[in-house]
Amino acid sequence: MGDLNMAKAAAISFKEFRTRYNTEAACREELFRQRFPKGFVCPKCGCTEYYPIRGRKTCQCRSCRHQTSVTAGTVMHRTHLPLTIWFWAIYLCVTDKRGICAVQLSNTLGICYESAWYLLKRIRAAMGQRDANYQLSGIVEMDDCYVGGPSHNGKRGRGTDKAKVVVAVSKAENGVPLFARMKVVEDIKGKTLQQIVNEYFADKTRVECDGYRSYRGLDGVELNYSIYEAGDLHWLHTVISNFKTFLMGTYHGRMTELQSYMDEFCFRFNRRTTGNQLFLRLTRAVATSCALLS
Repeated sequence: MGDLNMAKAAAISFKEFRTRYNTEAACREELFRQRFPKGFVCPKCGCTEYYPIRGRKTCQCRSCRHQTSVTAGTVMHRTHLPLTIWFWAIYLCVTDKRGICAVQLSNTLGICYESAWYLLKRIRAAMGQRDANYQLSGIVEMDDCYVGGPSHNGKRGRGTDKAKVVVAVSKAENGVPLFARMKVVEDIKGKTLQQIVNEYFADKTRVECDGYRSYRGLDGVELNYSIYEAGDLHWLHTVISNFKTFLMGTYHGRMTELQSYMDEFCFRFNRRTTGNQLFLRLTRAVATSCALLS
């Protein structure tokens, strides 16, 4: 399952973090290692030979002479914040089990709220991009849920006007959950669910879901409704419950950045067994991410 099966990242303690990443140069070297784990590769021509331009903190390709930096083209693109601040933000994101909000990050790092919000938006984007590389396979529990405050239209279930979310959790043959994906959707129609299946699922995945009509016509997967009728979408409902607790506890139920909150929750859930390796895994996600348009 992607990161769950990759070579283990080196664990790092708080003491090691403070001494290892206390300078801009140290942070830049780590980003280089994470972005080019097998050595430099020019993003323009693919050449593997370069020389550093130290005054500009960039690398120049020996072949096409294209210049790039460890932050160029990533969520850190054209950042004006020190790399040491970025590293502290990444570290705090993964070491607090409850997550961290912009107000708390601002207070902890001594930066303005806007800078803290800027950092978290891009770090969460890197989390979502990283998990988008992996498809769910094997056995997957799939259902929809509804997130937000009291419904304004007075309806419950699929008729509510709360935010609609589709959740999918893959699991091993012994039932142990492996990987979760969550997506905010406009509706729970078959066309919407099919788009999620096409994007998130490997071919011939076994999907356990309820008998709602929107699920019955899904193509490319093997559907099983009886598991729901037996009341046994256990792990999926556990993930949903944990996410709602996470949303209320850390972000006090805010809905403005709901997808990014779900991306953060899933990134952490999908790597819940990695312990203090999580910092380097997130650093890798940031270093190999794609820049945001805004």
